[in-house]
This record gives sequence, structure tokens and C-alpha cells, in this order.
Amino acid sequence: MNSTEACYGPNTPIDLISVDLSRPASDQPTPLHNRWHPEIPAVATVSTGALFRMEAVDWTGGQILNNDSADDIAGVDLNRCHHLTGPVRIEDPSGEPAHPGDLLVVEIVDIGPLRGHEWGYTGIFARENGGGFLTDHFPEAAKAIWDFKGRMASSRHIPGVEFPGIIHPGLIGTAPSKELLDIWNKRESDLVENGPDALTLGQHLHTRPLACLPNPDGALLGMIKPGDDSFERIALEAARTIPGREHGGNCDIKNLTIGCKVYLPVFVEGANLSYGDLHFSQGDGEVSFCGAIEMAGYMVLTTDLIRGGVGKYLKPLGPSPLNVFPIFEISPLEPQFSEWLVFEGQSVDESGKQHFLDASKATNAAYSTQLTTFPNSVSRKLKSTFSFPVALARDASVALSTSPTAAPPSPSQPASSATSTFARITEARCRAHHNSSNAECRNQDPPPLLPC
Repeated sequence: MNSTEACYGPNTPIDLISVDLSRPASDQPTPLHNRWHPEIPAVATVSTGALFRMEAVDWTGGQILNNDSADDIAGVDLNRCHHLTGPVRIEDPSGEPAHPGDLLVVEIVDIGPLRGHEWGYTGIFARENGGGFLTDHFPEAAKAIWDFKGRMASSRHIPGVEFPGIIHPGLIGTAPSKELLDIWNKRESDLVENGPDALTLGQHLHTRPLACLPNPDGALLGMIKPGDDSFERIALEAARTIPGREHGGNCDIKNLTIGCKVYLPVFVEGANLSYGDLHFSQGDGEVSFCGAIEMAGYMVLTTDLIRGGVGKYLKPLGPSPLNVFPIFEISPLEPQFSEWLVFEGQSVDESGKQHFLDASKATNAAYSTQLTTFPNSVSRKLKSTFSFPVALARDASVALSTSPTAAPPSPSQPASSATSTFARITEARCRAHHNSSNAECRNQDPPPLLPC
């Protein structure tokens, strides 16, 4: 071998799909898509057992910039989201493709940001363009930029805080069959027709419908281009990527990282695997709806097929045998947080009205409690520079406090073994924010639980 030739090991992944972040999402070397439809053709083929690398743009397709203005969040075009890499046709080593009824096993081998783009963002959508779960509290758009250093993230908009992320895809799935697509469109149309008062969650969402029905505006259909004979028809039928469904889709599972396996039902020949919406970190849900640390990046994957696995392992949860759902085998890798707080929410709204077993009201109350627990270090700054970490660790605002690098107690104020977790976390968070004794904290009304 010539000494200048590259020498690769047996587990070097195939560079299957690359992206160019200097080009628009609609003009990538390998076309992207932002809708689900069985007729969107595969852009690549891979054999089971092979390691392959696929790059992805961020979920908005590059609409959000690394700057200190939230104007891009305020004006984001949500019709263009999510931008997905794929579809990829899956075959076994003999060339036999995945068949409907098989289970596609996808293992995440590696994941990370693209070289030269080691940053991400968290946003709060404007009330009039997307809104969020707490949109009545935070109606204006806001943004925080995060810089990555290995597996650690820090932000110039939230000084004094650094924490480890769990990088994961927010979205991964196979293509639906036409029959399954019709089921989705029928049931989601019925939901919208019933109106926002049909379900409690609709009362929390100012501008979002209860389902995002097919919309040709902003549609990307991979290799099917505007002007093609089938483009208009497919764009009018294709499912939006917002909800998760039987095929996987927008799962937003924060622990879906290196070492995970996903067992996805196959509905079309070749499976047509796609992924996107990479997150550096995310909490238990995206409260602001842009509440992860969004990023462009790559994944290294390998696949396997369980022939006939759907019938063997998945029980339909609906009237159709297609109403089966994926299984996610979660990785053992996770940052070790030794302390955190849990905030309880009850089914009582802010007017004092009692609701019956209402998970939406209870969740809203729990997050509101977090906001009021740290009024100086969280709520006030959120309104101006977005310091509420809706994306992080287990429980939104707690993540700032439980960061392994949060400032420790001062030597002049040693932590007693009897000091409560709540007091120690509050004290550490206050010091991480102010870094010193600060009159702003001492003069706060009401005063903080512990002085800086």
C-alpha cells in the first residue's frame, strides 16, 4: 500500500449522505424531504450489517442563525419543517429488500455535530407563529445560542452554566404505505374538525392546530421536484412530520443516543428509512416547541431485519393491523446528575378551577411552579435573554442547578450535611448566575431562599 493512501479499519462507516450547510435545504447535493409519503423515492441503498454515516441539516433547514437576534425565531417558516435525510432503502446482504411486516432494527453507533458547526440553539416561538405550552407566560420570540465543546454545552446568553448533553435524533422513521397514510389523514382531519376545545391540550396552544394536516406550501419531496407530474398530488397527500406515528417519526426521546436500538415497523418495500431534527440535548418534552438544543450533525447507523417481526412482536393497537408502534431500546449512556428537584402539578388551572385527571393542566402547573421557584435567576432573564433551559436534563429549570459544573458552595459558606437538596441547588444556581455576592439578589422582592 502506498504510504499516502488512507488505511481504514473494518468498522469505518460508509459516507452515505452528506449535506452542505452553505447551500439552502432545498438545494442539497442529495435531496432532502420534509413530508412522509410512500412515493418519495429512496436516495440511497444500504445493506444490513453495514456501518453508514448520514448527515442532516437542522430541523428548520438553516433558517436560524448564530447571532443575538430572535427575529429568525419570530419569523420561522414552520411549513418547511422538519427537514429529513433519506429515504434510504434497506436490503439484506443478498439484495433482498425489507418487506412490509418486517421489523427494521436501527442501531445508533455514533452521533455528533458537523465539523465547523459545533453550535446549536433553543427558541421560544412567538405566540402568533407557533406558540408553545407556556405561550401565555412567554408570548414573544426568544433565542439562546449554545456552543459545544465535546459533550459539553455552554451559552453566551446564559453565562455561568455548562452541562453535558445527550445527543439524539428527534425524528427517525420508515415510510408509510398508502393505506397507512390514508389512516393518518383521516383520523387527524377528524381531530381538527372537532375543534381546539375537543381536547384540553388545544386550549394551551394559541396558533397550532391539534394536528398538522397535509399542506403543499414549503413541501420538499426529495427527488420529486416542483413541476414534476406527481409533485402536486403527492404534496397534497403527504403527511407532515410534526407528530410521531406508527412508523416512528417525531419521537423526541431524549435518551435515544449512542448504543440505542430502534425497532421500526416496515410498511413499504425497502423500508425507506429517514431521520432528522438532531438535538444536542432535550428535557422531558419540548415545552417551548423549539425546546431542545437544535443542531445540524451526523449519525452513524447500522441496521438489521427481523423478517416477519411485526406479527411476532407487535400487537395492533387499533382497528387496522397497521396500527402497530415502534420499540425503542434505550442506551445505558447518560450524564450522571446526583441531585435534581421534582415539581408536582395538579389538575387545577391558574383561575383555581379543578379539572378531572387532566394531564395537560397538571403539566402546565408543574412547569409554572418551576418558573416561580427561581424568579430572579430564571423568569426575569427568560423575558429578555431566554435563560429558561426548556431543553435541558430532566426537569427544565432544574438542569441549570444540577449541572455538574454549577458553582459549588463558597468556602466561607460550607454546605452542611443537613442542608436540603433544594437549598443546595438554589444556592449553587444563584452563585452560577451571579458568580459573587450581588445586591440584585439581596434586594429581590420576594428575597431568594438563600442569599448570594
